[in-house]
Amino acid sequence: MRTVDLPNGRSLPVMGLGTWRMGEARSDKAAEIRVIQKAMDLGISLLDTAEIYGNGGSERVVGEAILGRRDSAFIVSKVAPSHATRKGTISACEGSLTHLGIETLDLYLLHWRGGVPVSETIDAFETLKAQGKIRAWGVSNFDVDDLEDIPDLTECSANQVLYNPQSRGIEYSLLPLCQSHQIPIMAYTPFGQSGAVLKNAAIAGVAHRHNATPGQVILAWGIRHPGVVTIPKTATLARVEENLGALSLQLTAEDLAEIDRAFPPPRRKSSLEML
Repeated sequence: MRTVDLPNGRSLPVMGLGTWRMGEARSDKAAEIRVIQKAMDLGISLLDTAEIYGNGGSERVVGEAILGRRDSAFIVSKVAPSHATRKGTISACEGSLTHLGIETLDLYLLHWRGGVPVSETIDAFETLKAQGKIRAWGVSNFDVDDLEDIPDLTECSANQVLYNPQSRGIEYSLLPLCQSHQIPIMAYTPFGQSGAVLKNAAIAGVAHRHNATPGQVILAWGIRHPGVVTIPKTATLARVEENLGALSLQLTAEDLAEIDRAFPPPRRKSSLEML
């Protein structure tokens, strides 16, 4: 598993497992735990969750899946903007730790920017670090101007944003800014929402040339950038194995040009897309 370096000296795997929509139905719980454990068996240690996913249900599923395997997992969770005051952030983090059944989060993110001053949330993050409850902090859904409000960008360990061939606006200015400050980009929803990317003829053509699947091409396309991490969510064991195949897929200049023709790169700054 390739990694990117974090400011605290630790490493962030370039591929993880997203858990949005997990923990919402009790009938799916056993299968969701199997998927997470299978991912870990195959070397995927990065598990991304959030307090709002299933109202804590996702965190509980992750917690059960990593029982007895905490040292093999890199756990990321997020505080909701409505809880992002100094006191609220600390309380939310403690709630997430309880759901997960662990003592420390590897990375804690502000899910998106709300009405609370960013400096106040960061103050809470630093308190949590001092208490040993988180190892690092970062943000999610932050655009260029949002990042400019962070007093010291060298302390920000990640920016989790929407990124896929259909939604590549970050390439214009946000991605270069993050790369210049060595802030990893965590790409969520890498396959897009509508399924159009997976069904695209250009993607299929590239996949055929490499004897790969469209999903593998899309993931390899995302992590071709230095400092970009992808966190695809899947509910099936077979898809976990398929996704890992993207790590050994090297796209050529011809491949990238073909994808650019199907999904043109941005030519100007646009508002940050988010889900």
